[in-house]
Amino acid sequence: MIEFIIGSSLAASAGLNAWMPLFLLGLADRLIPAMELPSGWSWLSGDISLWVLGGLLVLEIVADKIPALDSINDIVQSILRPAAGGIAFGAGSSAQTVAVTDPASFFTDNAWVPIVTGIVIALVVHVVKATGRVAANAVTGGLAAPVLSTAEDGASFALAAAAILVPLIALALLIGLIVTAIVLVRRRSARKRVAAAG
Repeated sequence: MIEFIIGSSLAASAGLNAWMPLFLLGLADRLIPAMELPSGWSWLSGDISLWVLGGLLVLEIVADKIPALDSINDIVQSILRPAAGGIAFGAGSSAQTVAVTDPASFFTDNAWVPIVTGIVIALVVHVVKATGRVAANAVTGGLAAPVLSTAEDGASFALAAAAILVPLIALALLIGLIVTAIVLVRRRSARKRVAAAG
């Protein structure tokens, strides 16, 4: 169960920012003795990977703050965020941590299952985020982009860091993210109904 929480939190983090969980997983593998990625995912902590992931992370953080560019970035990220979510779920759910003593017991023979699960979770989070961002940009003329982007980056960092360090906090954050998404979708539906009726 803890592996599912870790993987889901990392995939949701990737749905908000593709490179944040991958970069943090690589850093954690490199810097935290209690955290060790499986050999199949250890490339995330290599020098070249960390430099590339760090550069892509900075690029996404900057691009997401610019109103016109953030919509283009969301279109490009429609492929990258789910892929990153699959990698993050696969690497994170099978990583050896203090709390996880037998990571292989989570998905014994089906190595593809965590990757597909991560892709789906990240895609759902990305679609909700991108849809909300388009609506916010339309209403505010793009002025909300930097504020929303900063909140998304903070949530992505918090989810990924908590998943790596304290998975139970990640579960609470994940539940908070789901509740927030449901509330926002309901408010938007209610506004559409009011606008259609009036």
